Amino acid sequence: MIVDKIKKREPSAKNKKANIDIPVGKWIKCDECKEIIYKETLKNNLNICPSCGHYFRMHINRRLEQIIDEGTYQRFDLNIDTSNPLKMDEYTKKLKSLREKTGLEEAVACGTGKINGEDVVICIMDSGFMMGSMGIVVGEKITYSIEKAIEKKLPLIIFSVSGGARMQEGIISLMQMAKTTAALTKLDEAGLLYISVLTDPTYGGVTASFASLGDIVLAEPKSMIGFAGQRVIEQTIGESLPEGFQTAEFMLEHGFVDKIVERKDLKNTLYKLIQYHK
Repeated sequence: MIVDKIKKREPSAKNKKANIDIPVGKWIKCDECKEIIYKETLKNNLNICPSCGHYFRMHINRRLEQIIDEGTYQRFDLNIDTSNPLKMDEYTKKLKSLREKTGLEEAVACGTGKINGEDVVICIMDSGFMMGSMGIVVGEKITYSIEKAIEKKLPLIIFSVSGGARMQEGIISLMQMAKTTAALTKLDEAGLLYISVLTDPTYGGVTASFASLGDIVLAEPKSMIGFAGQRVIEQTIGESLPEGFQTAEFMLEHGFVDKIVERKDLKNTLYKLIQYHK
């Protein structure tokens, strides 16, 4: 056969050297414009594509660097773990794998810190950990943070990114919606400020509970925000939805969001809102 007569071309010494010199894992492709971006360039640009302005999702640590004054963040040391209520072996293995991969214990990090010198309680969710889904531990950490804000009489800020309640924990994950909502009612009664920041995407039980209950609701540009996905809604109601449905811009136009804030302006915007409330 002709194929058998074709000799495999061996890479030249020059090509071998070139392959060795190419750094691995240093580049990332923009989902919007398909541009190949050097990761360090992306990091220095607040995880925003320098070519088209597309917002990449942020790791908890990067978000803390952006929002909280250096050296002021104090994490709440809650030694809690999910009880795996449905006794799913694969769930336990997945949690272990994600903790090793992301360096996170759960889908939310909570603590205290300063924003331009102003003390706050802050919670930041991460889509890299089970798509930021809310289970027992996430619900407990959010609730604990709300209670700490009441105790310390501090404003509360929550950055949400989530696919919703964590299905691996069944109905107990849905109970976190009621628990966090009840805690926020106490925060409101105490006259304390709660700022909710919606990032891409914020969906499901998180949207239906604490993410929507802020005294002020901010959003990053073009973030997708909703309860169910657009396709599910269209199939349910049997109608086509308007263009841009569930984007932050659509939500702002219809009164669900108070203001869309670019990432570079978030820290100063939060600081000013805290000042106004004081």
